[in-house]
Amino acid sequence: MKRSNLISTLLASGLVALGLALPALAQTPTGVWVNSSSLTEPPKYAEGFAHFDYVNVDAPKAGTVRLGSRGGFDTFNPILPKGEVASGIGLIYETLLTPSLDEVNTSYGMLAEAMKVADDYGSVIFRMDPKARWHDGEPVTAEDVVWSFDKSKELSPVYAQYYANITSAEVTAPGEVTFKFDMTGNRELPQILGQLLVLPKHWWEGTDANGKQRDLGASTLEPPLGSGPYEIASFEAGRSVSYKRVEDYWAKDHPTQIGYNNFNEIDYEYYLDESVWFEAFKGDQFDWWSEYTARRWATGFDFPAVADGRVVKEEFPQDYNGRGEMVGFIPNLRREKFQDQRVREALNYAFDFEELNSTIFYNQYARVNSYFFGLPFAAKGLPQGEVLDILESVKDLVPAKVFTEEYTNPVNGDPTKLRENLRKALGLLTEAGYKLNGTQLVDAKGQQLSFEILMHQPTLEAIAANLQRNLGQIGIAVTVRMVDTPQYINRLRSFDYDMIYASWAQSYSPGNEQRFFFGSKSASEEGSRNYAGIADPGVDALIDKLVAASDRDTQLAVTEALDRVLLAHDYVVPGYSLRYSRTARWDRFGQPATLPEFANGFPSIWWWDAERAAKTGGASQ
Repeated sequence: MKRSNLISTLLASGLVALGLALPALAQTPTGVWVNSSSLTEPPKYAEGFAHFDYVNVDAPKAGTVRLGSRGGFDTFNPILPKGEVASGIGLIYETLLTPSLDEVNTSYGMLAEAMKVADDYGSVIFRMDPKARWHDGEPVTAEDVVWSFDKSKELSPVYAQYYANITSAEVTAPGEVTFKFDMTGNRELPQILGQLLVLPKHWWEGTDANGKQRDLGASTLEPPLGSGPYEIASFEAGRSVSYKRVEDYWAKDHPTQIGYNNFNEIDYEYYLDESVWFEAFKGDQFDWWSEYTARRWATGFDFPAVADGRVVKEEFPQDYNGRGEMVGFIPNLRREKFQDQRVREALNYAFDFEELNSTIFYNQYARVNSYFFGLPFAAKGLPQGEVLDILESVKDLVPAKVFTEEYTNPVNGDPTKLRENLRKALGLLTEAGYKLNGTQLVDAKGQQLSFEILMHQPTLEAIAANLQRNLGQIGIAVTVRMVDTPQYINRLRSFDYDMIYASWAQSYSPGNEQRFFFGSKSASEEGSRNYAGIADPGVDALIDKLVAASDRDTQLAVTEALDRVLLAHDYVVPGYSLRYSRTARWDRFGQPATLPEFANGFPSIWWWDAERAAKTGGASQ
């Protein structure tokens, strides 16, 4: 699948966890043209490199890979925040830069053959590759880049927030685009712009086969023009979409693309029901399954194709080497009932992760205790050194306990511990002005404390039921509302919920995206990922320091300080996670002898293996 887009490139990688030396914060050379950009260490591949080390340059170009998706789709427009865009749409597009899979936060020239960063990091110029072409043969131009950037900011609150520090884009020389920033010293902004999805201005400003003017501001099911390795071959609205490899793809011999894009066709089939979805995989209706349920991973793969080796189960720790996360129950602080920190803290005492882990998780998970869980710079112990100095600089804006208390989750797991923790929760709620009235916990007006957990994944219903049941013991009325995916997404975008179970993925080089996750401005911007509605001056001050960090040590110190402050506010009832992906596949594919360090690479760098496929039966080349 496509390796570079706005969301996926927010996920980066960690080196310290692998025992490697911690580098200084990489600085892309300024004032000169370079073909790569890195935030954490010098690029691995020098200018003129032949191909990435992890690919098979002799991989055959053949076969079809069939993938399953949940839900449906109603648009091929990749910009608009509304609607459900088709899976795999990134296959038809390219970006200015493209990342490698064996480095962290490092990208190389793609549509742009080179970039030049200003000495003060107040602007960046991208020089377009003259070979870059749309599928209709027209060149990809600097004008396309400017138009795509302007339209992205105009039409999508997500992009408007993500590009908030970029004040302008203009063609300043033939084939060159200059982006200017409203600040200096921000080494992440050039890299962010390298992720820009470039769309064909001439196509979108033209007319369709019926003579109707196209509109980037509207949903469409007209297959769009792209510049990437695939194009849409066929589709059935909401149910399936097939992509075919572009034989004359302009970048097929580009060093970043050699060994990639090995399948003739990539098909997506949609399923509304998860059980039907899994049964379809078992029935060889598609080829790859990513498992998110511990019970099914432990007990659901006992069908004949697994026993005889036609289906392979495999865990990939590579997929988690490059990212951390915070996941859990997120109360919406836009609701008055959740604005008291004591109420939010009390909720955590009622979540019995230990019971869930032993009874339905098969002890596969660990409890999340950081907003950067799984990354080497997650907060541990009490603040020291530069972290302490940074916290002292914002002392009047952050909770006092960040200096004296290490964050720990309550531990349940048996009735005695749960009763004690519920007593602590009730004490906090009493301090917040609630009291028990019979079996109901009520406020000063006699109104019972109640809220709804909005969900769209039935597999998580038992997790919500755990919190619901335990809070019910202290008089809080919790309902769990399960809705379909489109309704969930619409309510998520408009912040129309009391509580959700969701996550923030974190990179090895945290920066600007923290504003989109936790910044005050994003709390009121519809479509942002500030799910909790966090609007706190201490958090804002630390994010500003993070964005302005000039070296790696400071970047990590500010990140740790931010982690501590977010945890101290109890914005989330932390959930659980694991550090590998669980997959199953019909055994008809080849893979590189050594997979890249930070991704399993399927299907981008895998290929059709005719000999293996013949043994599985069922699928065609």
